[in-house]
Amino acid sequence: MLALHPRLFVLAFGGAAVFGLATVASSFGIEWMIDNVIVDRFENDQLDWAAFLTGSAIIVGIGFIRAVGVVFRRAAASAGMWRVAQTYTNQVANRLIRQPLVWHRRRPDGDLIARGGVDTETAVSVIAPMPFASSTVLMVIVATIWLFIIDVPLGIVATVLFPMIIAMNVVYERSVSHHFTSAQHALGRFSAAVHESFEGVQLVKSYGAEGRETTRLAAVADEVRGHRVRALTLRTWFESAQETLPALANIGMVVLGATRVDSGDVTIGEFSSVIFLFGLIALPLRLIGYALSELPRSMAAWLRIQEVTEEPIEHDPNDDVVEAADGVGLGFDDVTFSYVGAPEPTLHDLAMRVPVGTITAVVGPTASGKTTLAQLAMGLSGPDDGTVSVAPGERAIVFQEAFLLGGTIRDNVAFGRRVTDERVWESLGVAAADFVRELPNGIDTVVGERGISLSGGERQRVALARAVLDRPELLVLDDTTSALDPATEAIVLERLRAELASTTVLLIASRPSTIALADDIAYLEAGRVVAHGSHEHLMETAPGYRALVEAFEADRSAA
Repeated sequence: MLALHPRLFVLAFGGAAVFGLATVASSFGIEWMIDNVIVDRFENDQLDWAAFLTGSAIIVGIGFIRAVGVVFRRAAASAGMWRVAQTYTNQVANRLIRQPLVWHRRRPDGDLIARGGVDTETAVSVIAPMPFASSTVLMVIVATIWLFIIDVPLGIVATVLFPMIIAMNVVYERSVSHHFTSAQHALGRFSAAVHESFEGVQLVKSYGAEGRETTRLAAVADEVRGHRVRALTLRTWFESAQETLPALANIGMVVLGATRVDSGDVTIGEFSSVIFLFGLIALPLRLIGYALSELPRSMAAWLRIQEVTEEPIEHDPNDDVVEAADGVGLGFDDVTFSYVGAPEPTLHDLAMRVPVGTITAVVGPTASGKTTLAQLAMGLSGPDDGTVSVAPGERAIVFQEAFLLGGTIRDNVAFGRRVTDERVWESLGVAAADFVRELPNGIDTVVGERGISLSGGERQRVALARAVLDRPELLVLDDTTSALDPATEAIVLERLRAELASTTVLLIASRPSTIALADDIAYLEAGRVVAHGSHEHLMETAPGYRALVEAFEADRSAA
C-alpha cells in the first residue's frame, strides 16, 4: 500500500523519525535542567540564570523539533492514507467497468460495492498509525541504548519489558486475524443482501414480505455481529493488557530507580529522565498494539480488494461481434446460446437478417429467447456457436425497465457526454418526450432516485432519448414502449423512422399495436426463428404467431 504514494510516506516516516529522536532527546533536556538548575537551586539556594536559560533553550528547541515532526507525520500520513484509499477505489471501479456483463451476473452487486467502499476504508485504516508506530520502534531502540548508558540495570529492565509487549502483540494478531477475516466476508454478504432488498423494495411491500425480509437480513447481520464480537472480545483483553503491563513496569522502574539514586549509581536528573522517558514511550507502545490490532481487519479487507483487482479480465463477448455485410444492419448465422446450468440451449441454430434502416419486431412466447437475442445483438452476451454480425457504428439498447439516475433530465440524457442543450432537446423530441417542456425546470428538473417522480412511460421515453442522442447505427428496444399508450407508441416509432432513417431498429414486442408498426416481424419459438414477414403474412401462415397475437388481444380486451 505504501508503495502507491511513496513521497508522502517518506515524509510521514521521516517526520515520525524526527519526532521519535526528539522525544528521546527531551529526556536529556529534563536531566540537564534538573541536575544543573533545580538540584543546584536546592543545594545552594540560588538560581544559575545562565544554566536556566540554557536548559530552557534546550527543552524549547527539542519541543519545537518534535512539533515539526508531528506536523509532517500526521499531515503526510493522513494525506497518504486517503490517496491510497482513492487509488484502491479507482482500481476496483476500473476493474468492475472493464469486466463484461457475464462476469457481473455471477456476483452480487452489493458485495462488489462493499469492496470498493467499506473494504477500501477498512484496508487503509492501518496506514495512519504506521508512521507513529515506526517512530515508537525507533524510540524503543534509542531509549534502550540510552538507558544502558545511564545505568545497566535500568537498561536490562527495558530490554526485558519491550520484547514482552511486542510478543504479546504478535500473539494477539495471530489469534484475532481469523475472526476479522470472517467478519469482513460476512459484511460483504450483508451489503449484498441489503442492496438486493432495497432494489426490490416495491416487490417486498407489494407482497407484504417486510417481516420475512427483516428476518432474513437480521440473520445475515447476526453473522457479522458474531464474528465482530469475538474479535472485539479478544481486542478488549489485549488492550487491557497493553494498559496494565506498562503501568506495572513503570512502578518497577520507580522502585529500582529510587534504589539506584540512594546508592549513588545515578543522579536525580538521570533518574527523572528515565521515568520521564518511560512515561513518554508507554503511550506509543500501546499505539503499536493498536496498529497491530487493526492489521488483521485491514488485511482481510485488502485481500477482498485484491480478489477483484487481480482477477483477470474475462473475454468480452462484444469482441466476437463481426462486421455485417453491406445492406445488413444485424445478422445471426446459426447462433446457439445456453445459460450456465440450463438444461437446454435458449437459442438453437438461430438465423436471421435485419436490413439496414428497417424496424424489425421480434415476437414470441415467454422464454422463447427474445431478450437473449437482444443481448447478443448488443454484445452483452456471446454465442456458444455461430456468428453475430452488426453494421459498423454505434449501438444502443433501451430495456423495458428504464434505469434513470437521481439527477436531472439533462444528466440522464447526456449520461456523461458533453452535449449542448439543443442536442438534448432534439433527442427528447425523437423520443416523443414532449412532457419535459411542461416540467417546472425543463431539462433541469430533478427526477429523483431511479426517476421516481416520473411515470413508467415518461421514464421509458427519457431512456430512449438517451439511446438516440448519438444517432446509433443499431437501436435495440427491449419492450421499451410497453408503458406507453398505443397512440404515443405510434408517435415514437414514426419519429424514429423519420429522424433515424439509416438506423436499424430491433424491436422486442409483445403488443399487437407495436407489432403492426414494424416493417418486418421475426417469430421465435423455442429459440428458433420459425417464421418472418409482415403481420398479415404471419397471421395467415404461422399458426403459433396467430395464436399468440390473438391471446395478446384477448388479454387486453379482458383488461
